[in-house]
Amino acid sequence: MNVVEQIKEKARQNKRTIVLAEGTEERTVKAADIITHEGIAKIVLLGEESAVKEVAAKVQADIALATIINPAKSELLDGFIAEFMEIRKKKGISREEAASLMVNPLYFGSMMVYKGAADGMVAGAQNTTGDVLRPALQIIKTAPGISVVSGAFLMITPKKEYGMDGVLLFADCAVTPNPTAEQLAEIAYASSKTAKALLGMEPKVGMLSFSTKGSASHELVDKVVKATQLAQERYPGLEIEGELQLDAAIVPKVGKSKAPGSKVAGMVNVLVFPDLQAGNIGYKLVQRLGDAEAIGPVLQGMAKPVNDLSRGCSIEDIVNTCAMTCCQDLA
Repeated sequence: MNVVEQIKEKARQNKRTIVLAEGTEERTVKAADIITHEGIAKIVLLGEESAVKEVAAKVQADIALATIINPAKSELLDGFIAEFMEIRKKKGISREEAASLMVNPLYFGSMMVYKGAADGMVAGAQNTTGDVLRPALQIIKTAPGISVVSGAFLMITPKKEYGMDGVLLFADCAVTPNPTAEQLAEIAYASSKTAKALLGMEPKVGMLSFSTKGSASHELVDKVVKATQLAQERYPGLEIEGELQLDAAIVPKVGKSKAPGSKVAGMVNVLVFPDLQAGNIGYKLVQRLGDAEAIGPVLQGMAKPVNDLSRGCSIEDIVNTCAMTCCQDLA
């Protein structure tokens, strides 16, 4: 069973309810058919019922097992408006403003997750990352002790000698351009939880740099060193090492040579990049030149699972992202 099938099976065993906010988007509706009939999750499609069904007929999707909710006509709406006003009261929001936002499926879906009416939300086939994250951050917010949202990719490579039989997790490759040392420590911890929840791996985290254990001196290295120290102090059970060059992180022989005595160097399966430029370039290099499969991004750091899709996503991407969303809080 490959990694994706393992994640789907884990999702089936923990049948969660996922809200798909873009309920009239063709790929989303088709994905809802697959997800419900494969037993991966219970699905809520947001949108006007006749419009959702019209799209389903057009793409020949059977959504009989999905629930359709029109935010504007939902019995949940008044309560959601009141709750949103309470959450945003320091911003001085009026009822009219709250009502206008809450009929937006992205806001309504985020509130469903916040109130426990759904276990997670997936969107982004039609909307930008900013549009997806804005209501999620306003309503659901970040997890306790976490101040930053980050994006991780599951990297499945043919190089079985690296990571967990060729499977590694890369972060942050999608969200935060230039994290502080404190944020980098949080990203390391969030990434370890993602690796454990989705892959069942015992995370060994490497904080990447162009230096290994003091081999170079620079303020960019200092940030990674400080982030490693903070992570070690705040998360004492976390197996983490830094700063490490990439080869010292994943090649046992090099790890022993450059970081003697380390229990992590050479065996890293969770790679934390120092900034978004490095992370984004790194995962795409491995994907394109290393013939790796990149699955994600998986958004980390939210109090409850919310995931953003690429607007160029495939139906399969939506199915896989829903499956991962089902597993995110199982670490």
